[in-house]
Amino acid sequence: MNKAILIGRLTRDPEVRYTQSGVAVCTFTLAVDRRFARKDANDGQPTADFIPIVTWRKLAEICGNNLVKGRRIGVEGRIQVRSYDAQDGSKRYVTEIIADEVEFLDSKNSVSQPGEYGAPASAPAAHPQQSGNAGSFGSSIPDEEIPF
Repeated sequence: MNKAILIGRLTRDPEVRYTQSGVAVCTFTLAVDRRFARKDANDGQPTADFIPIVTWRKLAEICGNNLVKGRRIGVEGRIQVRSYDAQDGSKRYVTEIIADEVEFLDSKNSVSQPGEYGAPASAPAAHPQQSGNAGSFGSSIPDEEIPF
């Protein structure tokens, strides 16, 4: 099974492009906090992974129109690894999430600073085939209440 569920903040505004056949594709990077810090010189400093996200078709247009840097979102999709040959002849690998669903967890106008978590605002879930799928990620639970 190949399924990924992530919650994080956009590191930059999304970029929407169109293929030659007119299909919309939106790319952005999601900063996802790690629960446990490494035991090194940065002990106590929050760490994050920066994960490339790709959306297609109507979902790409919705993301391009509604997402901005700093916005907190939930993403559900699959991991894809692809390769290509660089101009210098070396083989390059790209790992990214192909999103099937994107849920807006805060309002467009209330983008807060990283680390400021609150209850999610009522924002619609965006899905390419389903329009009434709000709540697929459930309600927000503070980290203190998670048993692991």
